Amino acid sequence: MSIYYNLRNRTNNRDLLYESVPITGTIISGTYNDENIKNYTHGMFQSVYDYPYLSSSANHIFDIANGYSTSSAMAAKTPASTQNSKKINMYNLHAQQLVGYDTTGSIMDFDRDGNTSPGGTKMKECIFIDFTRLLAKDEIKKGSVEMTFVTGGVHSDPQVGTSQTIYDTNAATSYKVSSPAGQFGLLYTSSVDTTGAAVGHIYYQTGIAVLTASVFRNFGTPGNTAFSVDETFVSASITGAADALRHRVANFQFNNTTELNSSIYFCRVSANEGNYSSNPTYLTASQLRVKTVAGDQPVSYITTVGLYSADNELLAVAKLSEPLKKTPSEEFTLRVRLDY
Repeated sequence: MSIYYNLRNRTNNRDLLYESVPITGTIISGTYNDENIKNYTHGMFQSVYDYPYLSSSANHIFDIANGYSTSSAMAAKTPASTQNSKKINMYNLHAQQLVGYDTTGSIMDFDRDGNTSPGGTKMKECIFIDFTRLLAKDEIKKGSVEMTFVTGGVHSDPQVGTSQTIYDTNAATSYKVSSPAGQFGLLYTSSVDTTGAAVGHIYYQTGIAVLTASVFRNFGTPGNTAFSVDETFVSASITGAADALRHRVANFQFNNTTELNSSIYFCRVSANEGNYSSNPTYLTASQLRVKTVAGDQPVSYITTVGLYSADNELLAVAKLSEPLKKTPSEEFTLRVRLDY
């Protein structure tokens, strides 16, 4: 039989589910001979997949781009840097979303320590790694980010050079809330000490990592020529810089977060309720099928709980794992959990 209740006697619950997300450098560059890398005619960013992107089983995992502020010396170089306007646009696109505008209506630069007030050391040349919703889910867990790069060497051999791991150290308790995009943490080159200057930001809800270009001593190009950071931002295209960065990745590691909201309804079945069924098979020859003696108590089996609105409209149906025997001498409180 089914029992029906209005949406009352409820409590709300919120759970956070975490999933570890490891991304190895061999997937990003090497395993699929760059068939998992998608470049676009607009040339403003590069997309990375976990499998050759023409395959139906491929998943888009993140995008890479670089750019600089209009206040950067690179923006005023003569002759102009390769894709100068696009690199400025990519910086402004991320800055207006993640940092916001000042009182004059101008886009603010990324600040190394996350302070949006005037002054301080600005990150004017940045690399942007935009993780997809598939990986970041509702948000990246604070304090779980590790990004390991080879900061020296050449493009063709990512094992050559110095390995550097970047952490969102102590972010679980010291994250920032001044971004219009939500909470963010500072990235450091140490997992225990944050006395050194930050080398970037990680924006937890949007799933975007912003790294200052100065954290890398050298990038490389497919021709085995090592470029300085300045040369990479000036001479290389955004796609070329993305190739160089991608071949420097040793490992990305973080935990994503899925927010699971629940409403829990307590449906009380009193002693005089739920003892009969409206199912036609409950009767045979005008007699209760479950009774053999007229004086016996009626018996029913509860199988379903329906949740109704105040307008008596059915909104949700819950099935019991097994029928629950109900007689006039018993009463129950059924706990129904609705997740969303």
